[in-house]
Amino acid sequence: MAGKLVSQTKLKSSAGDAFHDLFRHKPHHISNISPQSIQNCDLHDGEWGSEGSIISWNYVHDGKDKFAKDVIENLDEEKKSITFRVIEGDLLETYKNFKAVCHVDKEGEDSLVTWTFEYEKLHENVDDPHTLMDFIVGVTKDIESHHHLHQ
Repeated sequence: MAGKLVSQTKLKSSAGDAFHDLFRHKPHHISNISPQSIQNCDLHDGEWGSEGSIISWNYVHDGKDKFAKDVIENLDEEKKSITFRVIEGDLLETYKNFKAVCHVDKEGEDSLVTWTFEYEKLHENVDDPHTLMDFIVGVTKDIESHHHLHQ
């Protein structure tokens, strides 16, 4: 019952570098950029932007308050890639395990943000996390809009 979902979002110009930097070093600022989606992000262990750090997210998904605690499992600065593995929270009520990988590629003058969800369902009646992907793409677009307002 393992699954994988992938979504790509094109960002204009230098927004990709700013996007990666935000998720790596300043995820706690995302609640200021997308307050309707992300309420809070806290550091529990380690340092912002380092592998092994544990961060928690309070967010609103499908109209409900949700919580996730993630460990930053892998950082690749060259590929501008971050892997978050969920270790606590609402997602683990329906998925045995859940990872979100975000990476940014250059595409000409623009950037391409790719989100990949890797997960294992607890049982076959669990839906694939399409609405969660829509949610994270929405946050991605909020970050791009914010970046262009403040350039």
